Amino acid sequence: MHSIIKSKLIKRLRRIEGQVRGLQGMVQGDQYCIDIITQASAVKKALSSFEDEMLKNHLSTHVVHQIESGHSAKAVLEVLKVYKLSKKD
Repeated sequence: MHSIIKSKLIKRLRRIEGQVRGLQGMVQGDQYCIDIITQASAVKKALSSFEDEMLKNHLSTHVVHQIESGHSAKAVLEVLKVYKLSKKD
């Protein structure tokens, strides 16, 4: 993984970690349920965005490399696996 992309993803994960800690504090502090649910939704969106970036990186690097090196069947199986995982939500 390219170091710039890796750095961006780590920053994103740290923000998500902070959001989750904030969510935990909201629950511990007996915050209003709707506010907690709103924050939980923001965390889910942030994780989804992280997944999108990981998939984009994988498709543009590893999958391309697999296809170029004659391993297209493996590439297709990986893409299908991710697709099936996304359908389980």
